[in-house]
Amino acid sequence: MKMSRRAQRMERTYRRHKSSTQLNLVSLMDIFTILVFFLLINTSEVEVLPSTKAIRLPESSAQERPREAVTVMVTGTDILVMGRKVAEVAAALASEEPHIPALQERLERLAANRRLPQQAGGPLPEVNILADKQTPYRLLRKIMLSCTRAHYGQVSLAVLQKSESGAGG
Repeated sequence: MKMSRRAQRMERTYRRHKSSTQLNLVSLMDIFTILVFFLLINTSEVEVLPSTKAIRLPESSAQERPREAVTVMVTGTDILVMGRKVAEVAAALASEEPHIPALQERLERLAANRRLPQQAGGPLPEVNILADKQTPYRLLRKIMLSCTRAHYGQVSLAVLQKSESGAGG
């Protein structure tokens, strides 16, 4: 049976609209693939601490990961807070002061800028110290005293985690 012109026109229109409502699965697969890679990269459990080649961190078998905190880095010549130089190592060691005033002042400024109004007994800010394993203890003691005088509640020393094979022997 032959179709009328009107029926043919309606069928053509129906076919055109039917093909435009189908989903293009290739494009959707590309989008979902990109989304999966984005989520995999950004949900990593690895915390990255700033590092330089001038610092060789001591090794430890500690399992606890570092938390986000203010970073104090001690290089061979300088003491840096969040990447900005605050003092020189030689001057800090030569000083008779038990702490480093410039470091304490910088840490207090950072704490004042970052801290929300604190409730009584609330957590104090934290600081991570990155220092070479050859750094003298006198200098580390001055840095830690400066941190506690600046009202930092927890002072942590950054270390490299020992590999499982190196831990046993």
